[in-house]
Amino acid sequence: MTKKVSVAILGSTGFVGLELVKILSKHPNVNITFFGTENNPNKLLKNIDPSIDLSTNPSTKLNENFDSSKVDTVFLALPHGASHKYVKSFYNKVQIIDLSADFRLDEIEIYERNYNEKHSAPNLLKDFLYGLPEINKNILSNKKNIAVPGCYPTSILIPLIPLLKNNIIDSKNIIIDSKSGYSGAGKKFDLLNIKNSKDFNFFNYNTNTHRHICEIRQELKKNTKSSEVLFSFNPHVLPNFRGMMSTIYCDLLSDINKSDVINCFNDMSNKNQFINFIQNDQRADFFSIQNTNTCILKIFDHYDSSKIIIVSLIDNLIKGAAGQAVQCFNLSQGFDESSALTK
Repeated sequence: MTKKVSVAILGSTGFVGLELVKILSKHPNVNITFFGTENNPNKLLKNIDPSIDLSTNPSTKLNENFDSSKVDTVFLALPHGASHKYVKSFYNKVQIIDLSADFRLDEIEIYERNYNEKHSAPNLLKDFLYGLPEINKNILSNKKNIAVPGCYPTSILIPLIPLLKNNIIDSKNIIIDSKSGYSGAGKKFDLLNIKNSKDFNFFNYNTNTHRHICEIRQELKKNTKSSEVLFSFNPHVLPNFRGMMSTIYCDLLSDINKSDVINCFNDMSNKNQFINFIQNDQRADFFSIQNTNTCILKIFDHYDSSKIIIVSLIDNLIKGAAGQAVQCFNLSQGFDESSALTK
């Protein structure tokens, strides 16, 4: 008999929440029983997003009306500062998969300083696993509480952690230039910032002050023998709805060359079905990753042979959020890792 998990989605009407609905509605082992929302109660999901195809045609309910006694797993697709307020009421009663930043950071002081938010459940931070399957797949099995990484960190950590672990790149001079579709800013983002009747806009923001920097630094430091990891981070918003590209410039350690990077990425690609390391004249572009859970990696020569250029692409709403959450869910439940996901 097929195992069925009863699932609730809090925040089902945001960009990420809607992607969760689309993915989990196709999952052979999932029955979605609660579609939560902050602002759109009693609305049919298909009227919010016509691409959603659910035979039962459910309507949304306020997140605060959620009853944890009727589900096995809760996905929280809520803004930072909202998840920790809900989690306290059903912690230890259900599996929790949180897509906000509320349980990603190990130190409460860093969270509160970066997010300007007093955390109401600091004692629970230690009970959440940072869910980046390509890095910690082996410990996701049977894990009850999972904090899903942010989109920028996902695109950056997937290529950098293996290179640092294998002593291929220097940890003290990394330059990261990232570009994201505007959906990463959520539904409250003012589209007039990015396009008008005549043209499209493109801009960088929060250079070296972005909230994700502390998350990136935390996970890089965990995975290198070096005492510190030094990097600069310059994020941008594109006039695309979805997609993310991080271009990363690294110094190779002595006696290391491009072939070592190729071998490292080939090994990653062979061991992880959602990593696609492309070479030669294959192009790394947004069309290749949109609506997939895949991370595409490609490397380029630098004029200085002691350096390397890495390009990492993901769909910020899928691999950077909803898809990765389901990937973690699959591994924690003992399901096929790729169930309901698109490569």
